[in-house]
Amino acid sequence: MQNSFESVKTCTLNHKYEQAISREIPIYSRGNGIRSEFERDYTRLLHCQAYSRLKHKTQVFFAPHNDHVCTRMEHVLHVASVASTIAKYLGLNQELTQAIAIGHDIGHAPFGHSGEDILNDLLGKKEGANAPKKFWHERNSLFFADFIETLDDPNGIKRPLNLTYAVRDGIICHCGEIDQQGVKPRDEAINLYEIKRPGFVQPFTWEGCVVKISDKIAFLGRDIQDARSYHLLDMGSYRQLREIVTETLGMTKSGKTLSHRSGRAVNPSVLINDMIVDLCENSNPDEGLFFSESYFHFITELKKFSYANIYNHWRLVEFQKYARNVLETIFNTLMRAQIYVQKGTVEVHLSAYPKLGDEFCKWLLHYSNYAEKTNQKKPLNYETSAVFDITDNESYKKCVIEFISGCTDQFAIECFTEIISF
Repeated sequence: MQNSFESVKTCTLNHKYEQAISREIPIYSRGNGIRSEFERDYTRLLHCQAYSRLKHKTQVFFAPHNDHVCTRMEHVLHVASVASTIAKYLGLNQELTQAIAIGHDIGHAPFGHSGEDILNDLLGKKEGANAPKKFWHERNSLFFADFIETLDDPNGIKRPLNLTYAVRDGIICHCGEIDQQGVKPRDEAINLYEIKRPGFVQPFTWEGCVVKISDKIAFLGRDIQDARSYHLLDMGSYRQLREIVTETLGMTKSGKTLSHRSGRAVNPSVLINDMIVDLCENSNPDEGLFFSESYFHFITELKKFSYANIYNHWRLVEFQKYARNVLETIFNTLMRAQIYVQKGTVEVHLSAYPKLGDEFCKWLLHYSNYAEKTNQKKPLNYETSAVFDITDNESYKKCVIEFISGCTDQFAIECFTEIISF
């Protein structure tokens, strides 16, 4: 029902509001601000470099040369569009919703979820099937927001983004991979770095819950369109898709069959619209964010279809082998450089790879104790913490992994080409 969530939206009347707008460090004021706290977060994320790099990061199809295939940035904008529509209809805070959505993937690895799995493997094999991942992009996005990404303050000093608690919380809790009905926010404010697994801790706000569900709506709809562009779906796949639509959704409310949406005629924008409408019509503050049983079943089956016919398609599997080679080569090269990092001669050691060497040396100066330990000069305009210790093996490995996680597809490929070229 329209505006049915207005009484629980994140605003000054909500008992969670003060916690929601709190920041780790009080943020500067220019004395002429006309934006809300969440609007400030939105623009801070919009202007950070990690957001800019999303235009060259994989959504599903690696390093695409087709300008009309979705990149990670377009995915983020699709999530923001879906989430804003839902929040507006339900009466929730659109500014908070947009801020969470625009920043939710800033820590995503190159090469999409394959890159995420590769970096997790490089950090160390999991012990047991249920062991928590060491690298997961939701937590990494929070880490980038808190410690890596910077903006100039009024004096030209680069400082961390310092986002509000509600936006930081929405970023780490946005995982929509787990199929859930009745999503509701948790009551307590917790230390966000105590969250050990993606998807199992619900967001602190209703707006965060909306982004979590919007993430799934956005990627399920658009990925089919892109798979069609690359001719990954054969006639058997189209028949299967038609059967899913017909068997799960049957008829429209007007009594017409859905055959006009089936097979090749399936329109992703229509599917996205219908999922949004169904969620809005079935959700309420008491029971949470709900799809109807037919649409929830449809989404579950569509997700299975996408994994079987798109994400595990043999062409993508073949590229995953290449992506692993790229990232592992960069990782091994930088891990071998640790002794030179500790000696303060890494610039010379990596001189054969100028693109990789230049960027990694900047990274060390900005985010590690490299300058302190080697008598190098840290840029005076950077007020960033030394979050990595170059003398500690595990911390240095984490430093290398985080550097790689910030790379775009193209930059990683260019660095790989530098390394293997003679």
